[in-house]
Amino acid sequence: MPIQRRLPKRGFSPLRKVEYSLLNIRDLKVFESGATVDAPALIKTGIIRHFKDGVKLLGQGEIQNPLFIKVTKCSQGARQKIEAAGGTVEVI
Repeated sequence: MPIQRRLPKRGFSPLRKVEYSLLNIRDLKVFESGATVDAPALIKTGIIRHFKDGVKLLGQGEIQNPLFIKVTKCSQGARQKIEAAGGTVEVI
């Protein structure tokens, strides 16, 4: 029996897989009120190490100060928390 039939077949690996650098709201405490948060600012502060295919903002944590955030993707819960604090989220 040929080797390609003897070996197990596992899963599917997409050719154009998109990987995002994940960012939670609780990580934004280092920024001052009214600051603009984008990928270069996140790398400069050390919150994310590598800029993969974009930055995705998740809603885990709380925020009190208004921030202007520019990310690739954003969850609805994160957007609601940011706007409730007086900030804005721009999806690039």
